[in-house]
Amino acid sequence: MTSSIKTAGSNDAAGVIGVITLAFSADPMARWSSPDPGTYLATFPSLVRAFGGEALTAGTAYFAEGYAGAALWLPPGIHPDEQTMIELVEKMAPEAIKADMFTIFELMDKFHPKEPHWYLPMIGVDPTRQGNGVGSSLMKHSLEICDRDNLIAYLESSNPRNISLYERYGFKVIGEIQSGSSPVVRPMLREAAMMS
Repeated sequence: MTSSIKTAGSNDAAGVIGVITLAFSADPMARWSSPDPGTYLATFPSLVRAFGGEALTAGTAYFAEGYAGAALWLPPGIHPDEQTMIELVEKMAPEAIKADMFTIFELMDKFHPKEPHWYLPMIGVDPTRQGNGVGSSLMKHSLEICDRDNLIAYLESSNPRNISLYERYGFKVIGEIQSGSSPVVRPMLREAAMMS
């Protein structure tokens, strides 16, 4: 299935953001931070753009045929739009959890590698297509690039169901992030492949 993975262009943005929004509709952290379905659907696409949208500009957003799934990878030196993310949390998160959300952002920053690395802020598969190898194909395609560059890869998993997929591709849990009533987020690191 790796051959069915394509690099997203500007015409693919709606499909990529749409499938990630669908995929995260049952994600523990996404729905804890935006429990109202109407608010979630209205604001989550903007959060996808702020968190990983730079991948679309950098040419490092990938999708499976028919937008069955997508992955937004940020190469070294490219970061999420933190200011927009803060503004979106202010708008979409219930008042009672806003302080915890900002604590989670601070803790995520502490785990984030300081050396050059590839960062996967978001990967998702359409719920109707899960279990068919789409996520694996997206990971394999992207990690070939990380290995080519001989760089570490980093992500935070907000869904415990996805840990085993990431572990199959060499990621290891390096901690836990949690604040107040939030679900646990697990930062995960994959060492650089030692290319000869």
